[in-house]
Amino acid sequence: MKVRCFGIIFAILSGPLLYAQAGPGQARAILDHTLQSRKVVTFQLQQYLLKRAPKLPKPASASQWTAKAEKIRKHLVDDVVFHGWPKAWVDSPPEFQDLGTIPSGPGYTLRKLRYEIVPGFYSTAILYAPAHVEGRVPAVLNVMGHFDLGKAMPFEQKLCINLALHGMMALNLDWIGMGELNSKQDDHWYQADLDLVGANGVGLFYLAMRRGLDYLAANPHVDSRRLGVTGLSGGGWQTIVLSALDARVDVSIPVAGYNTLTGSIGRMPLAQSEPGDFEQESTDFRFGQGYNTLTAMRAPRPTLLINNAEDSCCYRAPLAKPNIYDPIKPFYALYGKSDAFKFHENTDPSTHNYGLDNRQHAYRFFTRWFGLPAAEREIPVDTYVKTYDQLAVGVPENNQTLLGLARKFGSEIARTPIPTGSGRAGWAAAERAKLKSVVRYHPVEVREAWREGNTKDKMVESLWYRFELSNGLGATGIWIKGIVIPEDAPLVVVLDDKGKKAAGKKSWNRMPWIMSLVNSGNQVLVLDVVFTGEAAPDQSGVFFADMLALTRWAESQWKPREVRLETAGIRSQVEGLVAAALAPRLFSQVVTHAGMKNLGYLLDEPVKYTKAPDLFCLDLYKDFDLNRLAAIAVPTKVAMLQNLKTSPKPELQAAK
Repeated sequence: MKVRCFGIIFAILSGPLLYAQAGPGQARAILDHTLQSRKVVTFQLQQYLLKRAPKLPKPASASQWTAKAEKIRKHLVDDVVFHGWPKAWVDSPPEFQDLGTIPSGPGYTLRKLRYEIVPGFYSTAILYAPAHVEGRVPAVLNVMGHFDLGKAMPFEQKLCINLALHGMMALNLDWIGMGELNSKQDDHWYQADLDLVGANGVGLFYLAMRRGLDYLAANPHVDSRRLGVTGLSGGGWQTIVLSALDARVDVSIPVAGYNTLTGSIGRMPLAQSEPGDFEQESTDFRFGQGYNTLTAMRAPRPTLLINNAEDSCCYRAPLAKPNIYDPIKPFYALYGKSDAFKFHENTDPSTHNYGLDNRQHAYRFFTRWFGLPAAEREIPVDTYVKTYDQLAVGVPENNQTLLGLARKFGSEIARTPIPTGSGRAGWAAAERAKLKSVVRYHPVEVREAWREGNTKDKMVESLWYRFELSNGLGATGIWIKGIVIPEDAPLVVVLDDKGKKAAGKKSWNRMPWIMSLVNSGNQVLVLDVVFTGEAAPDQSGVFFADMLALTRWAESQWKPREVRLETAGIRSQVEGLVAAALAPRLFSQVVTHAGMKNLGYLLDEPVKYTKAPDLFCLDLYKDFDLNRLAAIAVPTKVAMLQNLKTSPKPELQAAK
């Protein structure tokens, strides 16, 4: 999914404070209270997402849908999939190297192929072909899912051999991160690093599979009017995406590869592998168009959906069919092609598989719609299944990777200099508008602020809040101050990557963080915004509550003479800087503990997406860095402290 990035930022301000006599354990005791169940947060996020799930179009005629589908196709390919990718790479012809044959069984041949996805990034493939090809024959692109053996998976070999024995070419591609591309830096989470530097990561995955289709379409022995695609799991996802977005695909058979957002999100966190893998939730992709719409874009071309009744991974047939098949039948009816759209529920073995039953349904469907003699049963080929080493093609030792490509793009970023003098204000305003677009910022308000509890002890008082925001999301916070401080005392808003409970345990320069602020005469508001602390759901994701809304609410509530923001950790650091850049006069100062010097740290470390999902925002590092955010935030003063344990007193200064 990816409705990205920074939103929830804050809302609670209070007045200054005279020196309290709070002990080091008092903050921990106060902040240790749980104010909201994670199940509540999960429900809020479900409702938030479901309201934003794209709706299935309702065309009145075949011609109307054909025109609409073409517009959707062009938008997704040009504006989403290939966002930020060099046009020369996107438009380049396929470059396949034929590395010779492999001994095979009777009736078919095997060839090793290596191809370039983008410059320096190679993948491998095996071409299965009938032993004797006369004229031009149909061809099927076979794409892999998350299988360590890649193209050497036995079920995949049996499928491809049988396709060849039944008169079709079968090209089997290795997938990024699997098979011969199974390297640490090709972990699919590193797709997010490409987003960060300005190239939508799904573009590389799309290019990798489209290259295979390009190769088949250009093969002199292939009938380019009879091209098919099939795959299991992640291969099922590739199948529907390529089949929907590339009009050259005549016949499509995705197996257990996808569901709609509404079909998956409602079962979270029970559906642990849904709503899908990172590439399936690419930025602007799922929330641009649902996978039911992509399925409808197949009409009137022959399409067989295969799902397993008790799938051990994802997309069980009884749960997926009402979302990706039943509502799509009317689209095929518009063209008078209802017989070209079928659904098969596998019950043997019923788990996550492309086993014998599913393969035989695929043979029947391909041979029917390619005009070949019907293939009712699989030809036994178990004795011809090869080992991983026998099918290994080989990639260059210095082969490019997802992370390596992101680092390359990052090293090539060239931003315009930050201006000085009279042009600075106009520049900051323009950059602020761009930042709002990049982080998808939508202002919200505090709808309700419930007081859940309080303390008054040892000259310190606290109020505990649970917030409901106007976008349906929530947050929690605890306000702490010395009892005798003035009502207009400075307010310090605190964010910690690990939540308010963690903030209560932290010390800087051997001084307890929160109580040092309180004892120094400040009011302190410690927040848990969405995906932080107790405001995190049962399953991870990529959202923010609106910290700005919370801070403005607090400002109206307590009317402090100034508001300062202090953060701990890289997530809260960036969120705080974005907040200050969007509202440059809200905070007098932004102080970061345990932060990073620049966003390049995310690539260099590298920081895994799962550890800081909110930071990998499409175009964020390409268009901005921390010093740039600080410059946009002027007159807010910014201090960044790098040491996680002890740090010198910061020098607060406006960005120059």
